Amino acid sequence: MPRPLWSPSPERIATTRMDAFRRFVNQRHSLDLADYPALHAWSVERREEFWQAIVDFFDIRFRTQPSAVLEEGPAMPSAHWFSGATLNFAEHLLRRRDDRPALVAVGEDGSREQLTHAELAQHVAGLQRSLKATGVGVGDRVAAFMPNTWQTVVGMLAATSLGATWSSCSPDFGTQGVIDRFGQIEPKVLIAAAGYRYAGKNLDLTGKLNEILERLPSLQHLVVVPYSRSDARTTDCKSAARITLWDDFYQPGGEPDFVPVPFEQPLYILYSSGTTGVPKCIVHGVGGTLLQHVKEHGLHTDLHDTDTLFYYTTCGWMMWNWLVSGLALGATLVLYDGSPFHPAPERLTDLIDAEGISIFGTSAKYLAALEKAGVEPNRSHRLERLKAVLSTGSPLAHESFDYVYRTFKDDLCLSSISGGTDIVSCFVLGNPVLPVWRGELQCRGLGMDVQVWNDEGQPVLGEKGELVCARHFPSMPVGFWNDPDGEKFHAAYFDSFPGVWAHGDYAEITEHGGLVIHGRSDAVLNPGGVRIGTAEIYRQVEKVEQVLESIAIGQEWEGDVRVVLFVRLRDGVTLSDELQAEIRQVIRANTTPRHVPAKIIQVADIPRTISGKIVELAVRNVVHGKPVKNTDALANPEALELYRDLVELRN
Repeated sequence: MPRPLWSPSPERIATTRMDAFRRFVNQRHSLDLADYPALHAWSVERREEFWQAIVDFFDIRFRTQPSAVLEEGPAMPSAHWFSGATLNFAEHLLRRRDDRPALVAVGEDGSREQLTHAELAQHVAGLQRSLKATGVGVGDRVAAFMPNTWQTVVGMLAATSLGATWSSCSPDFGTQGVIDRFGQIEPKVLIAAAGYRYAGKNLDLTGKLNEILERLPSLQHLVVVPYSRSDARTTDCKSAARITLWDDFYQPGGEPDFVPVPFEQPLYILYSSGTTGVPKCIVHGVGGTLLQHVKEHGLHTDLHDTDTLFYYTTCGWMMWNWLVSGLALGATLVLYDGSPFHPAPERLTDLIDAEGISIFGTSAKYLAALEKAGVEPNRSHRLERLKAVLSTGSPLAHESFDYVYRTFKDDLCLSSISGGTDIVSCFVLGNPVLPVWRGELQCRGLGMDVQVWNDEGQPVLGEKGELVCARHFPSMPVGFWNDPDGEKFHAAYFDSFPGVWAHGDYAEITEHGGLVIHGRSDAVLNPGGVRIGTAEIYRQVEKVEQVLESIAIGQEWEGDVRVVLFVRLRDGVTLSDELQAEIRQVIRANTTPRHVPAKIIQVADIPRTISGKIVELAVRNVVHGKPVKNTDALANPEALELYRDLVELRN
């Protein structure tokens, strides 16, 4: 019989917040919920009692008390949570005021800056005063074009303390990518870096920033953070807006004020990837984001105020927004800016020891790349405080589960998590009281009625289908920016199954109550009318030593669809007939004959979004001679040309 890769001991379970919350619910409601499945079922059936319990368990402080926990119509989207309540997001992230580190910002060049919880509040207070003096108030947008460092977090907290709405892009975004985002939301203030570092290079942002400024007529004030360009000057920038250097803009000190705002007041504006057109501006509310994040950090991640949390992310990915909410639990956050492989593949694992990281978050692609590079952290690192590894961005291969337990630690909770920018949180994620099964995401999130439906809209177990959430949840977006009648918002999530959130993942619920994500629904392959998730193919291809990464699409061919696999190989390796045969044999032996690609083609690069996700749809469009509407959303748009007019695909 298969056995889990890891199971928490009874002693470990008893110390978790998840178990404490279960006991809290049992006592409050005179229940006898014995385990997580029972707790989850209750949290879905009794959503009002559940979310009120989250408010009380995590001491969420409403300035004005709500008139009701939930008011909803018969079908999504029609809910209002905690009607009448007011609160402030930044206030909850700044509750701790002692001398324990709050933020540790590490640069690729080895630089390290630290702010204690007390110092963080002082910086926020100072920046808040200056933002207020520029006229920033409730509902104004403050944007950042910044690396992942402490100034970015201070900027977000200062803006949201005033009731303003925060939005950020990372410096690796192209000019048009930034304009496509910030041009829609018209920020009043922009905080921007003059330069940044990546892969050993110091990159000057002056030219890009001036191009952006030309096309942001709403901008009233630009705050320049020199960062990697210590010689940066305000005269470098050309704008009608007022321009100030970061250190001249504010003086830290004093206590921040916190403006109470409605529960659904816009907190963050995040963006869809934009590979099929101009990015959608997804608006997330203050209260829903806070409640969902404290639930996920506190219960599902078991984050305590003694923990040090790290996630490898940029400020252009929702995991940055998720990471910074760790402050609400009083944790220390480690922020890293730069390449995860510079100057060597051990760069991030070195941080685990150097900073005492207890929860280490990264992407599935990074873990696969570490294994390909032969890195075995437990041979060279102590990893003493490490208790959890989190992975997201794409499905974590079964073999990567083995790799983590073999080369990191055999006693840790490996949590593959899945959700997205759309909900700034997770549908499926980790759980410190449950075992880890190879290849599975541990559980559905509390309060989230996550199901897998077949094409007829019927829930299925042990079968592949569409991942849906059948009932309202607080971190559902409050809408899209500039979508007054909600038409775009409704079309994005509620057209597939009217009145039910369809997330666009092709998934399967397992016998253990966990999930397997088989890929994005819109990238599902359909040879001979059989649906195949691309992740099923990638998992097998990654077993082949010579292959670094791959991307699969369905090519329309002779009235059907044939599977085409593109592979990027190790340096010096060419795609021989023998290697093609090996790849096909691995796929055939572990899946079905329909998974075996009709064509395997070697490519020098694979196009991906700036947050690192491969773009099957863009490649499919290029192969079929269709336009890719927004290449500026890609980190390496030039790679698309490698797939155009290929001779190999003409027969």
